[in-house]
Amino acid sequence: MSDETPICSAKGCRTEAVWVLAWNNPKIHTPERRKTWLACEEHREHLSQFLGVRGFLKDVVLLKEWEESS
Repeated sequence: MSDETPICSAKGCRTEAVWVLAWNNPKIHTPERRKTWLACEEHREHLSQFLGVRGFLKDVVLLKEWEESS
């Protein structure tokens, strides 16, 4: 893993990220704004649920696809 390798956003995880979780908090962000968390395979579901129960999760995309669309 290089210094530029995307790392999972889960607390304490140092695993390479595979997923992008796009989200926004409607109380503070405009509807089109997207914040991102990165997730490894192991933490994708946990982080998705955390954002989902709050109504923040907008999309879950493979990191490779996210980078290609940027």
